[in-house]
Amino acid sequence: MQRTKQLFSNISSDGQLEFSLLEVDVPQPQAHEVIVRVEAAPINPSDMWPMFGPANLGEASLDYSDAKKVLTAPLYPGMTARVSSRLDQVLPVGNEGAGTVVAAGDSDAAQALMGKTVAVLTGATYAEYCCVPVQACMVHNKGTTAAQAASSFVNPLTALSMVETMRMEGHTALVHTAAASGLGQMLNKICLAEGVPLVNIVRKQEQVDILKEIGATYICDSSSETFKQDLLAAIDETGATLAFDAIGGGDLVSDILATMERVGSKDAVGFNTYGSPAHKQVYVYGSLDFTPTVLNRAYGMTWSVSGYLLMQFLGKIAPQRVGELHKRVADEINTTFASHYSDELSFEQAMTPSTVLQYNAKKTGEKFLINPALGA
Repeated sequence: MQRTKQLFSNISSDGQLEFSLLEVDVPQPQAHEVIVRVEAAPINPSDMWPMFGPANLGEASLDYSDAKKVLTAPLYPGMTARVSSRLDQVLPVGNEGAGTVVAAGDSDAAQALMGKTVAVLTGATYAEYCCVPVQACMVHNKGTTAAQAASSFVNPLTALSMVETMRMEGHTALVHTAAASGLGQMLNKICLAEGVPLVNIVRKQEQVDILKEIGATYICDSSSETFKQDLLAAIDETGATLAFDAIGGGDLVSDILATMERVGSKDAVGFNTYGSPAHKQVYVYGSLDFTPTVLNRAYGMTWSVSGYLLMQFLGKIAPQRVGELHKRVADEINTTFASHYSDELSFEQAMTPSTVLQYNAKKTGEKFLINPALGA
């Protein structure tokens, strides 16, 4: 049986992270499965909680030898209860990646993928090989490399799903935070192409410049003294009643809802104790800030804040529509959905504490790719 090197994460009940490179068997593919030789796997912000949880990576140490390959770090005090559901479990990591199909099950759908470059969404891509069902594969066009295809799911499909959700729920415009990120730039390109008004919230001037360069119309800098006035003007002009928030903590969600309420109730006639009747919705899909989400109730009663996961959205739409979204991503992987990487990392480099601190900082413009062939 073939063996594969693979990264795993384990948080012990005594509050210790172990991030390990282990050897495991590659399973024989069932009829509906394929074996993909992973050639590129991005490190996304959404990967870092499964990888490290609430570990204090500033105190991490690495033992990388023939006998043992493990990064260890203590959890921040009082955080063990927050990850109680995963304690003492050795979990695979890596949401997505791309490579070549090198083995396939007996079904026609699996056999049709032999030798092709595919992107995969599996939760176990930080490995030399992974076994996935054909439904978890996105077939790429001839000539597309694994590095180009590596970030096909998390950012592109999430950006597309935001616009799809807007239409499904009857909204006509969007607000997006952390808007200069790779995902945010993709969302801008989609909205500009489809005529969807998009209000972008960023936190510094360099990010304003990034979005201006790709043609964004509405950009609000949260570090500006005029941020709230700018946000009010942008939501007033667009009529946005739906927002997607990548930050999570702090009072930005509350500020967005309050601004939507001000716009929605400005022309109200008579006395309405329940505020604007327009439904205001914020989906929190990221956790760049792990502090509590603060809601200062100043936006009536017609509102909602909830979590948002790509996989749950994809489960709501027809398989045919999922296929159409996959094809769009494959066709536009070097334009609308192009990703750019700061560096390619071997397994050892991805485990080195100084490098971990670098990619865990989640800085705009910095994104790293794991290439299992490096250092092999």
